[in-house]
Amino acid sequence: MPRIARIKYNNAIYHIMSRSISEVDLFKSDEDKKKYMLIVKEYQKLYNFKVNAYCLMDNHLHLMIDVNGADISRIMHGINFKYAQYFNMKYKRHGHLFQDRFKSKIVKNERYLFALSVYIHNNPKDIEGYENSPEKYYFSSLSVYLGLKKDPFQLVEEKYILSLMGDNLKDARKKYQYLTLQSSDIIKNGEGEFEGEGTDYRSGRKILVRNFKIEDVIEFIANKMEVDAIKIHIKNCRETVHTKALLVVFLRSLCNIKCRTICSILGNITQSRVSELSAIGIKIIDEDERHKQLYKDFISCYS
Repeated sequence: MPRIARIKYNNAIYHIMSRSISEVDLFKSDEDKKKYMLIVKEYQKLYNFKVNAYCLMDNHLHLMIDVNGADISRIMHGINFKYAQYFNMKYKRHGHLFQDRFKSKIVKNERYLFALSVYIHNNPKDIEGYENSPEKYYFSSLSVYLGLKKDPFQLVEEKYILSLMGDNLKDARKKYQYLTLQSSDIIKNGEGEFEGEGTDYRSGRKILVRNFKIEDVIEFIANKMEVDAIKIHIKNCRETVHTKALLVVFLRSLCNIKCRTICSILGNITQSRVSELSAIGIKIIDEDERHKQLYKDFISCYS
């Protein structure tokens, strides 16, 4: 029986839930959970999506993702595939780790947006020792919402949902704390919600449209890196590695094209090489202030 096509919108906020197969815990240690969050961060840098809330449990996880114009399937397939590779290699196992596809639910309105964040943040109450203090659980964004600590993974954008509680951030945190810790039944059955698809939530958020032209990206990167654009298309050209790496990040993030198209653009390289270049590009952007500005410069020039 064919799978039902996933409903997707480029301006939606999604509740994502992934679960491991029944006989295996998704995370065997805190180290595994940290690894998953680092992979999420890597893909956030690549696709510029926003994480509104998160919680990792031993056998499943919850993410609330504002795709900001990106494709949720590419985001989650990439994250989960990379984590499964890490997990199988670490524990010397083979086969599937995740139970079927990840589940996704489009947030329908602001009321549901808030209720969903409360549901996600109440998950740790099922863990022994956190029944009355879910805010102390390390792998949840609740403590960030309450202002108890900065997000150790630098992932979450909590102020958007907190703004629904009022303009004063301090007061909003207090209200959120009261409602979250007192209202574990706001969403009684988080998994049951996935049984039917809802409509999309379209607020006044500014969305990054990912329809930039490939030739514009190539021209921009080549000019900024002072490289002949022709050399970008040549396979195994060592002097253009950093240029190609930045180009891969821009193409994946801004052009909404498939990996095999990027392989062709860069001289028919392999998909694994595209992944390697992507990692190099993200590292370059992270470590060099000049390259961090490139993204903003391109958006301002071609939007």
